[in-house]
Amino acid sequence: MSRVAPPPDLPSGAPEEESGEKYLTLMEHLKELRYRLMVSAIGVVLGLAVSAYFGQDLIDFLKRPAEERSSNFHLQFIEPFELFVTYFRVSLLGGLVLGMPVIVYQALRFVSPALKPGERRWLYGTVVGATALFLTGVAFAYYVALPPALDFLLNFGTDLAQPNIRVGSYIDFVTRLLFWTGVAFETPLVVMYLARLGIVRAGQLVGWWRIAIVGAFVVAAVVTPTIDPVTQSLVAGPIIVLYFLGIVLAVIVQPKRPQA
Repeated sequence: MSRVAPPPDLPSGAPEEESGEKYLTLMEHLKELRYRLMVSAIGVVLGLAVSAYFGQDLIDFLKRPAEERSSNFHLQFIEPFELFVTYFRVSLLGGLVLGMPVIVYQALRFVSPALKPGERRWLYGTVVGATALFLTGVAFAYYVALPPALDFLLNFGTDLAQPNIRVGSYIDFVTRLLFWTGVAFETPLVVMYLARLGIVRAGQLVGWWRIAIVGAFVVAAVVTPTIDPVTQSLVAGPIIVLYFLGIVLAVIVQPKRPQA
């Protein structure tokens, strides 16, 4: 069998394809994307089934900090479908968490052919780091930031009214706090990649430390449900530390300036 000659219209300076790789047509890309999305959806559905089985345990886990802070804490629902919708929401979030490794893996498999070997190593390392930072942020919100926030909210003015909170409102409040705190803990990776892409330099980031501190407290004010400075400081403090950690990473990864 004769070998197929390369296309004649390729420019002479064009980079050669890596071994084992091939150019795909638009339809082949769409088929590949459909396959990756289908596998990811299957992973989420399987995770949803597992989370639905443990849905009550997940809700008990989310309401435990409130029960420890107030002996009069009781959840209620005032609409026929409110408890069912809340149960499904918690199960869906659990399914997304359990299916996240499948989603990330399929996303990497889809984009990896377009990356160089060095870029692939960066990508896989970033996924591991981002996952670890997000889970650390969620754990921090649950064990450190949430208890004092609930202590303030549930015990404020109890001589006037007792905290009989709707189950949908409480679960929405807790999951939002956990999620956005986890996102805020991605700060080092954001700072590192801004430096890696040459958008900012480590020296600039150091010079912006005052703005970073103010920004951390603004983020904490948005994320935390209370207005007391203690809870906001508990969230803003780690963000500030993570910002300076990002500066250290920026020094390591930022492109070196060409010598004159």
